Amino acid sequence: QVQLVESGGGLVQAGGSLRLSCAASGSTFSINAMGWYRQAPGKQRELVAGISDGGITNYVDSMKGRFTISRGNAKNIVYLQMNNLKPEDTAVYYCVAGAHARGIFTFNSWGQGTQVTVSS
Repeated sequence: QVQLVESGGGLVQAGGSLRLSCAASGSTFSINAMGWYRQAPGKQRELVAGISDGGITNYVDSMKGRFTISRGNAKNIVYLQMNNLKPEDTAVYYCVAGAHARGIFTFNSWGQGTQVTVSS
């Protein structure tokens, strides 16, 4: 099993920035991709971004240009840099881990989530 622990959430004003971090532990040999989902109040969880071990990334169109996903020097670390935050970005952000194969990301491990609140 893979355990994921997120950090870096908090309260920020609109237009501000936050960087989320996630560390994977356990059976990390079984994963070759990590990413982020989010769930806003009253809405379904949605993919934010994914990144493979080889650096291939995938972003939801609405977040391109504002959010950047990256891997740390250690394979089991992933970051999400969020700039120009908007109140509609308020959500619980979940770190995910899984596989990237034939251009498709499949995530099957989830962290507990970290709250991001953007005030107007």
